[in-house]
Amino acid sequence: MSVPTTPGTAVTDLLGLVALGELLAFERMAGDARLAPDLRRRAALGEMAAAEIANYRRLADRLGALGVAPEEAMAPYVAALQAYHDSTEPRDWAEAVTKAYVGDAITDDFIREIAVALDGPDRELVLDVLHESRYAEFAAAEIRVAVEADPRVANRLSMWARRLVGEALSQAGRVAAADRGALTALIAQGGRVDAPALFRQLTAAHTARMAAAGLNN
Repeated sequence: MSVPTTPGTAVTDLLGLVALGELLAFERMAGDARLAPDLRRRAALGEMAAAEIANYRRLADRLGALGVAPEEAMAPYVAALQAYHDSTEPRDWAEAVTKAYVGDAITDDFIREIAVALDGPDRELVLDVLHESRYAEFAAAEIRVAVEADPRVANRLSMWARRLVGEALSQAGRVAAADRGALTALIAQGGRVDAPALFRQLTAAHTARMAAAGLNN
């Protein structure tokens, strides 16, 4: 028997999903910083990792205030999100920044569309913890530097980006199945798009993002 989704459940489920995303992003960025070619870039990615764990703490605190243990809210999504990261381990710095640019952005787009259905304070919190534009700008600039240094890299990174998006969309289906319909309900509540239309919208935004970084879709 399925568990009915109440507004409270939908909110805490989404907060749990975003919190886990922040926690795993911290772990990933902290590890990927070791791939940086110099200390400036290593520090930049380290600063991004620090921001992720700070965002996780804000979300965990909010879940606690709602009477939900953060680990319980995150648990349904561990398998899907961990599978995404495990299957998309970057081999070098160029792949690491491409993952930050492509993977984080498509996730942010997904969360942003769902968050419009939340009440004011929770909507503002979720939108506030999404990645700052300066991080995307840093990653895009690093991709362009890599391509300018060796134009052949563009094809490799384009294929890598397509793989990242494919994996992300595949795991999104597992996320939807894990959350008892909460995210689907929030998408419907927002009244902007249904799930299939949302995925088309995410793909279109990804195409534009690839072009901005000098990569082929």
